[in-house]
Amino acid sequence: MTAVDARPETTTELRFPPGFRWGTATAAYQIEGAAAEDGRTPSIWDTFSREPGRVRNGDTGDIAADHYHRMREDVALMKQLGVTDYRFSVSWPRVQPTGRGPGVQKGLDFYRRLTDALLEAGIRPVATLYHWDLPQELEDAGGWPQRETAQRFGDYAGIMADALGDRVRTWTTLNEPWCAAFLGYGSGVHAPGRTSASASLRAAHHFNLAHGWAAQLLHTALPSTSEISLTLNLHAVRPLTDSAADRDAARRIDAVGNRIFLDPVFHGRLPEDLVRDTAAVTDWSFVRDGDLEVTSTPIDSLGINYYSPTVVAAGSSDSPSPWAGAEDHVRFLPAPGPRTAMDWPVDADGLYELLTRLRDDLPGVPLVITENGAAYDDYADPSGAVHDPERVAYLQSHLAAVHRAIGDGADVRGYFLWSLLDNFEWAYGYSKRFGIVHVDFATQRRTFKDSARWYADVIARGGLTG
Repeated sequence: MTAVDARPETTTELRFPPGFRWGTATAAYQIEGAAAEDGRTPSIWDTFSREPGRVRNGDTGDIAADHYHRMREDVALMKQLGVTDYRFSVSWPRVQPTGRGPGVQKGLDFYRRLTDALLEAGIRPVATLYHWDLPQELEDAGGWPQRETAQRFGDYAGIMADALGDRVRTWTTLNEPWCAAFLGYGSGVHAPGRTSASASLRAAHHFNLAHGWAAQLLHTALPSTSEISLTLNLHAVRPLTDSAADRDAARRIDAVGNRIFLDPVFHGRLPEDLVRDTAAVTDWSFVRDGDLEVTSTPIDSLGINYYSPTVVAAGSSDSPSPWAGAEDHVRFLPAPGPRTAMDWPVDADGLYELLTRLRDDLPGVPLVITENGAAYDDYADPSGAVHDPERVAYLQSHLAAVHRAIGDGADVRGYFLWSLLDNFEWAYGYSKRFGIVHVDFATQRRTFKDSARWYADVIARGGLTG
């Protein structure tokens, strides 16, 4: 069987545990639109997308999938799918436009209406506080490399707890802080587009600090039944060979890609090898006494976003590189096998490797797959149907990997498919489609792809044919 086969050769039923959470996920800037309505001010992505050459075709999230105006239609689609949970992010500049001061009621009311609509549809709302849309005013003051931004994030978390704490039981503080820190401040391919290795490391620490302060506040402000989480895009890193040099390359990437967050959050420490690797970039003096106690505030689960593995060997990477401390020591190689429209390799074994590693490294920490999916060049045929067998095969293989990991002792509680809708795919604009619902951006018409019907069947059966 190859990774693109639509059906496996056997017909074994792979059942998931009772109560397993079946969801979809989106992000505010990628779908909401309404960029200047009801008091919302620019985020760093509004600014970045308007800079020539930053985003393919000059696309912006001004309209996106117009979810702000079509929210109830989208909730109805989720109800048709039968999802048990929906993971959305809150637009920080929609609810606190300057990143300071009180919340804006019109913005807060949108999320109140969304959560109410979800609950009416029998869908659990899962709120992510930060999916990369920092208020531009905070970036103008220095952004995430500045400690004050982490403090402001704690205040914002309090606003959201007050507004939705009676409705939302599952909260994620940050989504993929690695991307926000290292693609935004290191390589500059994401907003705000800065290229400074030292700034990216400071940003990473302040993301950990922001998470800790927000987690402390949420523990205090929310009912004891609430679940507080963090979502990381952990890297399944593989050395090209078993040579000492290639294994050291993998160690370096694991340090700056994974343990830079895992160690402060779960162990209250900085990775010693990371500090050594980055000594020429920073002395880490921005880490103050008591910070690591804050970053290691207990949480209830860990979210994992996974799309493809990372293969490395000894060498050097292109400049500017997001991999602070590894630029002159690591080169990246393509993994074998089929590829998605993002040119990412399809390899479900990487997800299994991550889950079993976390089973061993973080015993007792429940895990949730908070993003997993694939972009393909989907289109509506003359009948209006959207056939995407490659995506079905991708999802099938990755869910089978999750099932295998659960069978081998990984405490995985749920799976959130990325994404519900075709959307604004960051620096790729509207050129890449991850949704299981096709969006005609000219008309905003929504159409279930074959993958949506497949996923609905998986949810209804509580498993898949393996």
